[in-house]
Amino acid sequence: MRKENCFYLGIIVRKHSYKGEVVIKLDTDEPELYENMESVFVALGNNLVPFFIEKSSLHKGDQLRVKFEGVDTEADAEAIMKAELFLPLELLPELSGNKFYFHEIIDFSVKDTRHGVLGKIKKINDNAAQEILEIETPNQKQILIPLVDDFIVEIDRENKTFVVETPDGLIDLYLEDNHQKDE
Repeated sequence: MRKENCFYLGIIVRKHSYKGEVVIKLDTDEPELYENMESVFVALGNNLVPFFIEKSSLHKGDQLRVKFEGVDTEADAEAIMKAELFLPLELLPELSGNKFYFHEIIDFSVKDTRHGVLGKIKKINDNAAQEILEIETPNQKQILIPLVDDFIVEIDRENKTFVVETPDGLIDLYLEDNHQKDE
């Protein structure tokens, strides 16, 4: 299994017992969906290694207490500490309406209610305080739009279209010809 075919589920944050149990911090709004998994992929070095789950239970809201097969001691648990966990993309719950996964909208066409089609989503930058849609226009310009719920009008999965209504002036900043340099 390769990372690009998977989604990030969480990270092992601490040991729970001397019998190899660990606690996973889940990256989800619905941790209960992942309480009864049979296995996960654990990132060890550059590889995703399947780990089978003997038992698991929700722990303090968004955490999952897990006993993996073959992880039977504190030393075994220590060896996988801080490892990231992944699951295949096909196991993601299907979203509808204006809810979406970042990977799902890559290459969607972006249409602004005032400016029409702007271009295609090339990336979602989630390294800042606010997630940002990175859109490439047909003439290779880049438009950045903050990913704010209030800006999203509609997500049309069938036609791969992402409709936004941006504040006055935001798109104009990118569409203006900047040939008005210092005179």
